[in-house]
Amino acid sequence: MDYIFQNIDGTILLVGLAVLLSLIFMNEVVRRNKYAALFFFLVIPIIFSIFVWPNTAVKGSSVGTWFDWAKLYSVLTISLIMMAISHVKKLSTKKFMLMLPAILLAVNIMEAVIRDFQVYSMHGFQDGMILNGGPWNIMNGIAGILNILAISGWLGIFASKSKGKDMVWPDQIWVWVIAYDFWNFAYTYNCIPNHSWYAGLILLLSSLIPFLLIKKGVWLQHRAFTLAFWMMFAMSYPSFIDNSDYAVKSSNNETSLMVFSSLALLANILLISYHIYRIRKYKLNPLKDEIYSDTEAYKTVIKENK
Repeated sequence: MDYIFQNIDGTILLVGLAVLLSLIFMNEVVRRNKYAALFFFLVIPIIFSIFVWPNTAVKGSSVGTWFDWAKLYSVLTISLIMMAISHVKKLSTKKFMLMLPAILLAVNIMEAVIRDFQVYSMHGFQDGMILNGGPWNIMNGIAGILNILAISGWLGIFASKSKGKDMVWPDQIWVWVIAYDFWNFAYTYNCIPNHSWYAGLILLLSSLIPFLLIKKGVWLQHRAFTLAFWMMFAMSYPSFIDNSDYAVKSSNNETSLMVFSSLALLANILLISYHIYRIRKYKLNPLKDEIYSDTEAYKTVIKENK
């Protein structure tokens, strides 16, 4: 892995596994208990916004950019909105509320797309780490835009009848999720390279594994909750990912940069092609209709949650 990361060893792998299991565990805690979710996503952020993050997530650190702050509060907002949809019955029937998760998801991706385009012209030490801008940034930015265009079926969002009352998005099937993961890892590798082990690979696995093995149909909830926990931790203890014994540095290898962005672009070209094919074949309206309602993945989610 030397072409990707500089210092992966047995200890780093164990720490990565510990972070992964911790994120999955905390995700399960908050999705099963609304009071725990309110504590972690509302009370703690208010306290830390006043007393902690202004002193830790400062300019010059690797988590002190506008993007880090925007990412933190946008993911906390979407987490609280999903809780409202799941637990407040009147809100779960309002079209505007059902559109908000998709809107905020698109905004979240677009924030990263803008950052990719910015980093294209950056070289050397920037924002607490070495950046190596190049055509891979443009490629991955395009991949992110394609991923946004393939978001669909938000009017089909509903609250699960299970004990946890998860926010279920049945049209957000694995095809979209995998393309997103390719894009997002390439983004972290391009734009926050020294965070791409934890904030890229480990964090993406922390939502993908529950989506595949624990609770299907609620990927956005898994993603938002685990990302919120990671962002709060990273902004509180940036030294863990910057200069601790467990920090993992990117190789900044141009071949790796090009390969990951090429895979992300290819995955999202395939995604949007399949998306358009289904729209045309079944004469669907992507702003209103659910694009994948006849697929087994969709039917499984409906069966398990209604």
